[in-house]
Amino acid sequence: MLSTYTYPKFEYVCPPEVAEQRSGHYPVVIVGAGPVGLSMAIDLAAQGQQVLLLDNDDTVSIGSRGVCYAKRTLEVLDRLNCGAPAVEKGVSWNVGRTFFGDGEVFNFNLCPQEGHQRPGMVNLQQYYLEDYLVARARQLPNLEMRFKNNVISVEQDDAQATVRVETPDGAYTLTTDWLVAADGARSPIRTMLGLDIEGKIFMDRFLIADVVMKADYPAERWFWFDPPFHRNQSVLLHKQADNVWRIDFQLGWDADPEAEKKPENVIPRIQAMLGDEREFELEWVSVYTFQCRRMGRFNHNRVLFVGDAAHQVSPFGARGANSGIQDTDNLAWKLKLVLDGKAPASLLDSYSAERCYAADENIMNSTRSTDFITPKSNVSKAFRNAVLELAQDYPFARALVNSGRLSVPSWLVDSPLNTPDSDAFAGNMVPGAPMDDAPVSGSRTGWLLGAMDTRFQLLYYVEDASQISAAQAQALAALAHDRIGVQAVVVAKTGAAPHGLLTLLDTQGSIAQRYDLQPGTCYLLRPDQHVAARWRSFDAARVRAAVARATGNAAASA
Repeated sequence: MLSTYTYPKFEYVCPPEVAEQRSGHYPVVIVGAGPVGLSMAIDLAAQGQQVLLLDNDDTVSIGSRGVCYAKRTLEVLDRLNCGAPAVEKGVSWNVGRTFFGDGEVFNFNLCPQEGHQRPGMVNLQQYYLEDYLVARARQLPNLEMRFKNNVISVEQDDAQATVRVETPDGAYTLTTDWLVAADGARSPIRTMLGLDIEGKIFMDRFLIADVVMKADYPAERWFWFDPPFHRNQSVLLHKQADNVWRIDFQLGWDADPEAEKKPENVIPRIQAMLGDEREFELEWVSVYTFQCRRMGRFNHNRVLFVGDAAHQVSPFGARGANSGIQDTDNLAWKLKLVLDGKAPASLLDSYSAERCYAADENIMNSTRSTDFITPKSNVSKAFRNAVLELAQDYPFARALVNSGRLSVPSWLVDSPLNTPDSDAFAGNMVPGAPMDDAPVSGSRTGWLLGAMDTRFQLLYYVEDASQISAAQAQALAALAHDRIGVQAVVVAKTGAAPHGLLTLLDTQGSIAQRYDLQPGTCYLLRPDQHVAARWRSFDAARVRAAVARATGNAAASA
């Protein structure tokens, strides 16, 4: 189907429920084996949870879909042991350029600060990412994947969800304590449960053309407003793996989708852009419209919605798959605590609250981008063009140019799971902030985030780790034996901490600078690498209270 990629065919195996004519029960069932469903399944299974993953297909996503994976998403994939192949295969980039007419308006750098393992973005066709995720999933013995298993009905009560599944060998029924719906924007499960999703449909059409060509263009994001080769419209260009280039042409609402997809109409557009002498080959063509909308809440009794099933945005800004994978990053550790009986089910309300906040942020930015790119009146278009003209010379106008505010992690500063500061700090690492990375010595990867895992962790800073007293080291180590274990991680300029405490050496001083560290400073970090609390001195009682708050156990603790 594609000249640069051969689609795998995953084996269908008759489920035991069908073969033995019985029902089955699983603690967690996930529906949908796209990037979001696979990430959720891998995250839970890597924590030791038994997981069943169902998908109605037997291959990866067909055609041109997700392209850009943001730095934060790459860091989540690193934790799942899936980041390296995606970065190695994909095209890394930090610089984006915006053009108006014949000239460049301005450019930006997604990662201007040095000392980060991952780039601002990696471009990679979605089918490759899914391939890597499936390979990782197969390494986990407690993760069962069933392909050609189509969910045809869902019911639930307060105790469990009941799922009816159709296969080539017949139907079967299973029950589950928790059902995770990662079944896409049209979400049959959402429809089966009669749940609404609200938002706005944008009255415009865009042509996607994935083109195979050898070009010496740099690995950057290029966006044109009103270019000479596509007047009065916009165009976006990205480089992907295998010399495949993604080109998006704005068409307008009146365009005929079927006619626009025909090669005789697509090829002249590309020739006008690239020049007649450039050889290229069409890999994939489609026409799309888009919408910005979300469900009112993402947890409904025993069913949890993630990714496009819960929320959708326009493609400008790369907020689709990135947001969905960050949903699972937020949900997996909370669901695992609930399954283990270490947190109340009400903790899952915080998943909905935090990720609804993130979805609203994405929808706001996506809507603003789309309104700027596709103005719906002569007045708004005149304003936009004036901004673009001014932006070539005036920095204030550049801030108004919006060709797609790119995906960034949400800062959960208003989350009730945070413990507010009681001490004075400078810098950005406030409670609720996503962690900054930094180079270290002592981590398996050589990076701070590479030392983080799916536990709560306490960063404790001293200048010389060898000078930590035996009593202090014992108090830090004792946190790991609590009901919700917290791993103490010593950050120091030099030395090694006693009692086998993990010691990271801040080789370049980047951690001290980014986290405003002074001797004795502590940071409590959530399993999803957000700051939960911080103090200028270590107090085990305060740490335990903050952990109780971050896991929904504060009332019980009190």
